[in-house]
Amino acid sequence: MQVKKKIKAPSTKSKGQTKAKAPVAKKPLELDWSVFPPGMVNEYSTRLCLACIFKIFTVQLGLAPRTAYSEIRRHAPTIEELTAPVAARPYFDSDEKSPHCPYCDAAGRWHARLDTYRIEGSKATDAPRRALLKSLPKSEEQFQLIEAKSDRRTLFFEWLDMLRRQLDLDGDEWMLAVTRAYLERREPKTNWAEVFEGVRAVRRSHRLEEGFERDGARLFLAPALYNDALLVQYLVSRSHRHGGRTLEGRLTLMELVRRLRYSGHLDAQGITERDQFDVLEKMVEHLTGGESAVKLHYIIDRRDFLEKVRTVYARYAA
Repeated sequence: MQVKKKIKAPSTKSKGQTKAKAPVAKKPLELDWSVFPPGMVNEYSTRLCLACIFKIFTVQLGLAPRTAYSEIRRHAPTIEELTAPVAARPYFDSDEKSPHCPYCDAAGRWHARLDTYRIEGSKATDAPRRALLKSLPKSEEQFQLIEAKSDRRTLFFEWLDMLRRQLDLDGDEWMLAVTRAYLERREPKTNWAEVFEGVRAVRRSHRLEEGFERDGARLFLAPALYNDALLVQYLVSRSHRHGGRTLEGRLTLMELVRRLRYSGHLDAQGITERDQFDVLEKMVEHLTGGESAVKLHYIIDRRDFLEKVRTVYARYAA
């Protein structure tokens, strides 16, 4: 086989001259959450209309575009603004591919996206969180860090609410998803994705005192673990239709309490109350850890915001 040599064009640069390299565009840094236990990191996304903001600063306040640009760059939204279930002006939420601002009808080129990540402080998240923060760029305040405090009970119900909004409660598949999500939150060191691979049913084990075991497409949980999973299923679905749905069928609170009492689950947890609502409170306290304090670490990704502010300012300056 004949190999043809490539003939190079004669160089036009003088001796000793070096050829300038074309700049290589850097890929945006992707945050790696795979090392964090499932359920311990929550993501919130919202949009910010820069047309609304620039109009306030330049028209209503009478600032020059450059001054407005400097003020807007320093804008530090609160955690409540970034994580609110319903966004308030100038923030807005939209699932549309090419949304317009609901307040001024500005197109997408005027919108900045802010992504906020909340990490629950714990032994399982401390090391990966420190490693992640160390890897983040420090220039231009591309990432903003905020710490706050909450309690385990509040976080648990926020987790339930977020889980509920992701599920189709009219089907049956969600019960497996809820069981897995709860187990991931309860025992983050276990690879539950592997455990649940191919699982079609979750059952109560009459042999196990703790833990779980697989038998084909069935996953067996120890009674205490299974009962806690039933309670989580009930809490997720109780406001859907006529009581909560569980792996044991649709149950009212009275029926759920009766089952847990007769199975010995309440006695094992030291719950002796007779009123069903008092029992529910005690079960939730057992499930969540009560009101013990938890530190929360918020990471706000401002990269898209900073880039869009520069672009909008260029339009105003022109």
